[in-house]
Amino acid sequence: MSSTDLPRIAVVGFAHSPNVAETTGTTNGVEMLIPCFDKLYGELGITRSDIGFWCSGSSDYLAGRAFSFISAIDSIGAVPPINESHVEMDAAWALYEAWIKIASGEVDTALAYGFGKASAGDSDLTLSLQTDPYTVAPLWPTAYGLAGLQARAGLDAGTWSESDMAQVASRFTGEPVDKLLAADYVADPLRAHDIAPYADAAAAVILATEERARELVDNPAFITGWDHRIDTPNFGARDLTVSPSTKLAADTAFGDQSRDVDVAEIHAPYTHQELIVREALGIGANTKINPSGGVQGGNALFSAGLQRIGYAANAILAGEAQTAVAHATSGPLLQQNMVVTLNGGEK
Repeated sequence: MSSTDLPRIAVVGFAHSPNVAETTGTTNGVEMLIPCFDKLYGELGITRSDIGFWCSGSSDYLAGRAFSFISAIDSIGAVPPINESHVEMDAAWALYEAWIKIASGEVDTALAYGFGKASAGDSDLTLSLQTDPYTVAPLWPTAYGLAGLQARAGLDAGTWSESDMAQVASRFTGEPVDKLLAADYVADPLRAHDIAPYADAAAAVILATEERARELVDNPAFITGWDHRIDTPNFGARDLTVSPSTKLAADTAFGDQSRDVDVAEIHAPYTHQELIVREALGIGANTKINPSGGVQGGNALFSAGLQRIGYAANAILAGEAQTAVAHATSGPLLQQNMVVTLNGGEK
């Protein structure tokens, strides 16, 4: 949805814990979340009582317990009581709920956070639980196995090449494409550099109305468009080499805005998926893609999408960019996709 007719809402703060392969903390994210909250409180000069609404994103399957988000609230504190909600998916969708809460006029600030401890189990198999419970999940396909099918479909169709995929990885690793292509396959046609490694991490983003945002920061990252769409979970019923849901979300979020934005943060756990999303977004040739490194440095389950929005906004907050777009995905093979456009200037 375009925010043209809605109150102006901006991202004013972003923090995340290190995206690391393994942490010693519990699966409820408390140890990772508290430093994020403290950082935001300190930078903005606020306390937890200044937050009007909280919303979290996580996964009980990943945490290995029911209602795992409830124990994560220990990182906020039980007193005084808070206005809180939760989504069972990437926290980018929690941020969307927080945005709606502000747009409805109920609060003037909101904080969305997400957490996940991928190292607690076999995340590739855990993510199989997202697939069709009758025809796919009983096969226990790995996430990278499914992604390999998608990559092969694109290669066979001539939509991209292995060199194109390696160029995505080269931008992050700095390694020459030829060297990357000489590596062995992990799941043909995917090599290790094509697969973003899982990470334990948490992240938090604060939104505020225009009036409140200008009190808190010098360069608010105003949200100018936001939409999320879904494709069928039936892999055989869609062309895996394109992402219609991303394109529709981008068309809606951008509206009549220029797509030649300064920064694009793309949530692509596999190199070929960046190629798909980049095409669907229709961004300009001069756009810097994933200056943060994207998820290649660590695919933090259930906060990676929120981090993409946070990094896109942070480029504006820091004065490094004027316009940005962020993409988040959830579900297998780019099933659900979100696009957010941001601008640091006046309308």
